[in-house]
Amino acid sequence: MQILFRNTALPISFASHRRSIIIALIIVSCVCYFMTVSPQGGYLSSKILSTERSIYKDSTGVLDVEQMDETLLDLAPSAESKPSHSFGNIIPHDPSTSHRANATLLMLARNSDLDGVISSVEQLEAKFNRKFNYPWVFLNDEPFSYEFKRRVKVLTNGDVSFGLIPHETWVQPPWIDEERARRGRNMLTQDGVIYGDSVSYRNMCRFNSGFFFRHELLTPYKWYWRVEPDVRFYCDLEYDPFVFMEDHDKIYGFTISMPEWESTIISLWSVVKEFILDHPEYVSPNNSMSFISDDAGDSYNMCHFWSNFEIADMDFWRGEAYTKFFNYLENTGGFYYERWGDAPVHSIAAALFTRKDQLHFFKDIGYKHAEFSHCPQGRQWREGHCSCNPNDSFDFAENSCLRHFMRLDDDWMFG
Repeated sequence: MQILFRNTALPISFASHRRSIIIALIIVSCVCYFMTVSPQGGYLSSKILSTERSIYKDSTGVLDVEQMDETLLDLAPSAESKPSHSFGNIIPHDPSTSHRANATLLMLARNSDLDGVISSVEQLEAKFNRKFNYPWVFLNDEPFSYEFKRRVKVLTNGDVSFGLIPHETWVQPPWIDEERARRGRNMLTQDGVIYGDSVSYRNMCRFNSGFFFRHELLTPYKWYWRVEPDVRFYCDLEYDPFVFMEDHDKIYGFTISMPEWESTIISLWSVVKEFILDHPEYVSPNNSMSFISDDAGDSYNMCHFWSNFEIADMDFWRGEAYTKFFNYLENTGGFYYERWGDAPVHSIAAALFTRKDQLHFFKDIGYKHAEFSHCPQGRQWREGHCSCNPNDSFDFAENSCLRHFMRLDDDWMFG
């Protein structure tokens, strides 16, 4: 029977069945191959699962949470091994072939802000930094907790540094007349001004105005992108804004501009005019006075760039003009006797001491802080895959200062 079978031609149906088996084996082999080589496929999943099992079967007992986190993170594909994807007409970015700026992402936060910090970092990493891997610097006037650092470091492939703000650059200076400062706080509280009674808010405004760029963790860097807890980033950003600023000789970039509470800076403009009178050499001939004043500098129209988002050159803040400007303001005590914010201080300096073409409106970066948002329009909204409503943008609000910036009237500004 066996001899007869070997010497007899196969029936057509059996031959067809054999071909089906061969095709099936080829398909299974291909699937197994791609699962093995895929950096984010079944091989990685199996490896992680087997590692988790080995952790719990360790003869020395269960590893602690940090050890488990580090083990799983070591198994994750590196930034260089992650495939880039092309969405629509957006060109994929290859970090290995592009110039990088000397820049960092910066956030001031407290341990109690952890949930909001995670939200902001997670969004900016997904929308921008996962492709570029810029470092993060976190600053706090108190030491960051182990839990804060552990939860934040896992969110990015970039380097992460946690710094303590020096006491002398954060607290109210001892030469401030506390009784006068207290009267000022009470007056703003009665007027219903937000943070009117807060000393810590004034500490923050003073620190952001004159000291953050001198912190030892920031001195190695030229550029920074300021990020705050609990903000929203709406759009994919496929280019490097730091390199854009550098390549186009920009100094200060923003997304939202609005007027300041007048009662918080009653004497600020008079002090600014005194400084200009004493130091006319620092005022740029091609300045942006028309953004901050409607009468050629006689008065301040309260417009400022909202500084919870800013991409800027720290060498400008470290330069002679701004250093003398800040010291002049500091000596008046206005940060504590009134409530001078870093937003008007930065904005006035940037408007006066730079050329107007060195200021940049990032109209393609969708952003929201509190109830105020900027949403890109038209092509930039589509290409950025923005999740914001283009009809709901503070740009169009009656009290937006964007129209003041637009009247600087240069085509480059919105090109």
